Amino acid sequence: DKIIKVCTAFGVNMYQWPASPEQAQQRDAALRKSLREKEVALRAFQDIMRAEAADLVAPASGNPGGNSMIEDWRLFCIKEKSIYTVLNQCEEGMALRVNVWYPASDEAKIQTILKAERENDQAQGAFLNPDKGAWKSTPPTYIRTNEYTEAWQDVIDTYGIPRYQEANPALITVVTFPFIFGMMYGDVGHGTLLTLAGVYLVRNAESFRHTQPVLFGARFLVLSLGIFAVFAGFMYNDMFSVCLPIFASRFEDKNHDGHYTPMYDVTNSGGPGPYPFGLDWAWGGASNELLYVNSMKMKLSVLFGVLQMIVGLMFRWSNALYDKNMTDFIFECVPMMVFMLCFFGWMDVMILYKWTHPIDNAPNIINSLICMAMGQKDLNPLWPGSVQLASQLMKYTVLSVPFLLFPKPFILLWQHNKAQAQKTKDGHHMLVDEEQGAHSAGGHGHGDEFEFGEVFIHQIIETIEYVLGTVSHTASYLRIWALSLAHQQLSEVFFQKTLTMGLEMPFPANGIMLYLMFAAWFGVTLGVLLGMDVLECFLHTLRLHWVEFQSKFYKAGGEKFAPYNVKALIATSSAE
Repeated sequence: DKIIKVCTAFGVNMYQWPASPEQAQQRDAALRKSLREKEVALRAFQDIMRAEAADLVAPASGNPGGNSMIEDWRLFCIKEKSIYTVLNQCEEGMALRVNVWYPASDEAKIQTILKAERENDQAQGAFLNPDKGAWKSTPPTYIRTNEYTEAWQDVIDTYGIPRYQEANPALITVVTFPFIFGMMYGDVGHGTLLTLAGVYLVRNAESFRHTQPVLFGARFLVLSLGIFAVFAGFMYNDMFSVCLPIFASRFEDKNHDGHYTPMYDVTNSGGPGPYPFGLDWAWGGASNELLYVNSMKMKLSVLFGVLQMIVGLMFRWSNALYDKNMTDFIFECVPMMVFMLCFFGWMDVMILYKWTHPIDNAPNIINSLICMAMGQKDLNPLWPGSVQLASQLMKYTVLSVPFLLFPKPFILLWQHNKAQAQKTKDGHHMLVDEEQGAHSAGGHGHGDEFEFGEVFIHQIIETIEYVLGTVSHTASYLRIWALSLAHQQLSEVFFQKTLTMGLEMPFPANGIMLYLMFAAWFGVTLGVLLGMDVLECFLHTLRLHWVEFQSKFYKAGGEKFAPYNVKALIATSSAE
């Protein structure tokens, strides 16, 4: 009895022990019969589940090449859930009403579609009533793209979405990004291989659409990078570190002693011109090739860097003019442009003048800029009167700094006091949104209350950031020269240590070694110059656009226009 009580307390299953062999056989037969019945029921259930699972994973009867039935159900649930989410945002009444954003240029098209639907439907249908009043919220940003510009817009959107009606950097990035990349990566051979990769991605785009969506989106980007790299390679006259004798050289070795003299008019006085396109191939292998090419690429980097920053300031001008913000235009845009042109623009003028005008005792540009900034006398002027002009430009450069620093905070203070006086005069309190709008008209919103000290400190920081940033950004563009030099030197080293070594061997060893050396050369070219170097040049080009270029005008505080799209929603869900 104690054992039975303990088993009962612990919930132990207890069975009647048969009293005789006959009872044991009867019990065994009953259990075996019950087991067989349960096994039959289990197999029947499993057969039913297999049949149901086969129906769920098989395509629907009406669409044999489509999704499985359970996938169609899943996508149907996603679609219905999204539809009800949108309906929950509607206001009930005589009819459902909802506020939506839409592109103004598509209004007529939307009205036409809704009218056609109302004519086909016996019910009331949908209407679009444009609201031309003041915005209750900031409109989203909608930028039309095509297959080519979509990738470049994604590059900009990764940094930030443009504000509504803000100048879009992608407008010029479509050209400047592959161009600067080409300046870094300029090589006819490597650029051709990169172009072929882009052509392959474009021709086989549909096979990558769903399997490799990143490659599908970047196909035209890769193609553009390759084309501009080929163009820059022709400008540098560099193909796998070998110069191409496309045109007749403008240098000759008169005495056959290795000293080449120019055959063109070096004084630029109307005689024969220089090499018609790009770098003369006679520079290839010259003892002073590296010195000359480095100087040329360094100056080109600074020229295009300053030009791109000036374009960025012009976009800043367009933002201020579109917003009708004359405070920002006069007291920020104008002094910024004066500072840029009077110092760095003058530096570009000096570079171009030295290239196009022969000077017996040519000045060093860095020394001339130091004399200009320090107020010292330049003993080697570019032309008579250039020192006086540089001194005058330096005065404008210095005067632009206080003009950028002081007026704007006091103008914002005056606008704020004027708004407060008008509020008191009218005898009513302004809404918070109206007050913020009055402050932002001067270019900055600083919360619910206007704090002059905060505005002034903000302007000090912006002035220091622009002045010092312009200097550092100009120097940062020298990375174009550095990457181009690294690419050219790596290409030369790989060529000399592989193919050149095979060519220099005696016959017949050279024939065998060329096969092996070509494999080594091609492998290291693919791995380093077409792999790591492409990524490195891309990242440095990306930095030049995000920091040096876009910092001149781009605020990136917008919200992307994302209309309700069932097809895109289902496609995104299927990809996941």
